[in-house]
Formats: sequence, C-alpha cells, structure tokens
Amino acid sequence: MNRLISLAIVALIALSVLFSTLFIVDQRQYAIVFALGEVKKVISEPGLHFKLPPPFQNVVFLDKRILTLDTPDADRFITAEKKNILVDAFVKWQIVEPKLYFVSFGGDERRAHDRMLQIIKAALNEEITKRTVREVISGERSKVMDAIGKKVADEAQQIGVKIIDVRLKRVDYVEQINNSVYERMKAERMRVANELRSTGAAESEKIRADADRQRTVILAEAYREAENIRGQGDAKASQIYAQAFGQNPEFFRFYRSLEAYRASFKNRSDMMVVDPNSEFFKYFRNPASGPVNPKK
Repeated sequence: MNRLISLAIVALIALSVLFSTLFIVDQRQYAIVFALGEVKKVISEPGLHFKLPPPFQNVVFLDKRILTLDTPDADRFITAEKKNILVDAFVKWQIVEPKLYFVSFGGDERRAHDRMLQIIKAALNEEITKRTVREVISGERSKVMDAIGKKVADEAQQIGVKIIDVRLKRVDYVEQINNSVYERMKAERMRVANELRSTGAAESEKIRADADRQRTVILAEAYREAENIRGQGDAKASQIYAQAFGQNPEFFRFYRSLEAYRASFKNRSDMMVVDPNSEFFKYFRNPASGPVNPKK
C-alpha cells in the first residue's frame, strides 16, 4: 500500500515537472524565455514549446498586437506666442523587438508606459513651442502630428517599439484664454453684424429712393398722358360743338340752356336769386322760341 502511494506521489511530481516544462504561445503574443535574469530565446511562432522547469528557466509573455497609449489627462504646453494650451494625444504602437523591449524595462509594463509618455510629451513640447496657437489648432495640425510621429518613432525604435500613428485628440485653450478668445470672437461677430446692418440699411434706402423716383416718374407720365387725352377730347368736343353751332346756332343755344337748367336745379335744396325777366329764363318764358328744325 505504501508502495502504491509512493508511486502515485512520484507520478504526480513527474507530471508537475513535465507540465512546468511545457508552455503555449498564443498567436497574439511573444514569449521570452530567460534564466536567472538572462534572456535565452524569443519565441514569436504560436504553438506548444518546451523549456527547463523553474527555477532554471521562466517565460514572460508580451503582447504582439497594436496597442494604444492614451494620455490620462490633457497636458499644458506653451506656444511660440507664450500662450498656454491643453493638448490631449494618443499613440498607436507595437512591440517589434521583444528582447530589446524586455531588456530596456525589465519586463515592467508600467515603466514602459511611463517612458513612452515621456517621449510623447517631449516631442509635443518641442513642436508646439515652435508654432502659434492658430497653427497648432488648425493651420498646421497635420504637420505637427507628422513631426511628432517622426520624433516619437526615432526614440521608440531604441526601446524595441514601432510607432504606428500619433493623433491629437483635443487641442484647447486654458480657461483664462478661453474667456478672452470668446470675448474677441464675440466682438468680431458684433462688428461683422453691424457692418451687415449698415450695408443693409444703405441698400434699403437706395432701393426705397429708386422706387420713389420710379413712382414719381410713372405718375408724372400718367398725368401727362391723361392730360393729353383729356385735351384731345376737349378739342374734339369743341370741334363737335362748333360744327353743331354752325349748323343750327339757335338749337345750340337751346341745348346749352337746358344743360344750365339741369345743373342749376339738380337738387331741390338749390336756391337761386335771379330776375325772372333775365336772359337765363328765356326758354321758360317763351318755349315757342325754341329751336326750329332747319329742314322745315
């Protein structure tokens, strides 16, 4: 019985030793095999691999994928105009030389991130101090990112890292500058608005004056045309009256008297103080003296 127990214990120990010599490398990882702090080999191919059991050899795994290093908070930088701005950036990076990366930081990922952040901040500071606020925010933003990416890539290459991309997420003024910029923008917009109002008012007065001028011209031309037509009508009427008077003067006088009577006695309230024997009532006193048909 004791022999079986001893064999079982030995088998378990052998299995544990065997399993400690086996390790699996994922396709998304590098495996660094080291012994007593010295790197023995780097494995980049996925699959099952062997090593000596601890403490003779140990394995450290590093991520092979593209990683993102994002600054936790926006950092303050000074532009060429001596103005403070806040910059928030992120970097896409990848481990391409795992042995150099491991040796540089001793496998401490926190130290690697801190070093990367230092490289990024140094490159940002060097590029931003050479440019104005306008250039950093809009005018030369792409150039700034390209220059920063090149500087960071050169530094990162020395620690076994490849820089894929560098981007500025946010570039903003500090609070004090924000207020002054807002007031300046507000004043500029007010100036533009006042100019537009002045231009609009001047254009309105111009249009109104032109409309009034056209109205006056149209009315004057219409009045002139009306007077011309009226004059032509009066001339025609006078011609007809003259022709009628020439044909039968007595009938013409009779007709004109009737029109005078009609106009004088149009309303019942009209009153005239006239001598009944006056010439005005000639045809009232003697209707027989009316016009005689010239054909008879």
